[in-house]
Amino acid sequence: MAKDDTIENRVYLFESLASSYISAASELLSSEDEAVRSRAMRVLADLAYLSCVVSDTGHLTAEQVRQRALGAPEPSPTEGDEDDKGRKGKKHK
Repeated sequence: MAKDDTIENRVYLFESLASSYISAASELLSSEDEAVRSRAMRVLADLAYLSCVVSDTGHLTAEQVRQRALGAPEPSPTEGDEDDKGRKGKKHK
C-alpha cells in the first residue's frame, strides 16, 4: 500500500496534468465521435498511470523512471556485466 504522502503526490500531479490536458483537449473529450472521446479518455488514463509511476519512484534515476513509464522491462542486475574473461551475463565461478 502506498504511503499517504505518495498518494497525495499522485493526486497533485494527476490534477495538474489532467487540468492542463482537459483545457487543451476539451473539444476531443466532448466530441460526438465515440472513437475520438475514447482516445481522449485513454490519454487521461495514461496521465493517471504516469502520475503514479513518477510519485512512486522517487528513489530511481530519471532514466529508470522513464523506462517504467514506457513499460520497458527492467534489466536484470547482471545484464551487461562482463566477467573477468569478457563473457556477458551472470558471473561464472
